[in-house]
Amino acid sequence: MLNNRKIRLMTKLAIYEQSKGKEDIKLAKYYKSDYARLQVLKTAIAVTISYLCLIAIGVIYKMQYLLDNALDINYPALGKKLLGIYLAIMAVYLIFTALGYSLYYTASRKKLARYFRMLRKLNHMYLVEDGYVRETEEDEEYEEEEEEESRIVESDRNEAEDDDDDYYDDEQEDEDE
Repeated sequence: MLNNRKIRLMTKLAIYEQSKGKEDIKLAKYYKSDYARLQVLKTAIAVTISYLCLIAIGVIYKMQYLLDNALDINYPALGKKLLGIYLAIMAVYLIFTALGYSLYYTASRKKLARYFRMLRKLNHMYLVEDGYVRETEEDEEYEEEEEEESRIVESDRNEAEDDDDDYYDDEQEDEDE
């Protein structure tokens, strides 16, 4: 006999594994600080390369001026100005990168924790089915939560279908006019 709860749970697990789960499972290999540092390092390299490219473009654009005034330019002041701009840009990017990827990692871990809870529940369902353990009150509570979640998802799905129907009805009226 088919167990609809088990099928629903396996479907949810498969959907998660095929979409967001791939990235979340990769992130599970890292500690939060290591992941954030890796992303900060990547950002620092990208910002440095981008800044050097912008400087090169600026030099090419102002080449005639630079050649005409090569002896009059205050190179130490220009270097300090370019370095100051670089450090300011780098600081902003690194701060936002560290914060953003820390938040991303935290959200990923929460999704992964839910995924592992569902895996444990599926394993428990198999154990109950095979007679190794008995159902507990927690199973009944989980079943109620799952039914409530299914109702919410179903109502959201129905609302989305109603919105789609309204959109198509409006389009049909426009074509009729």
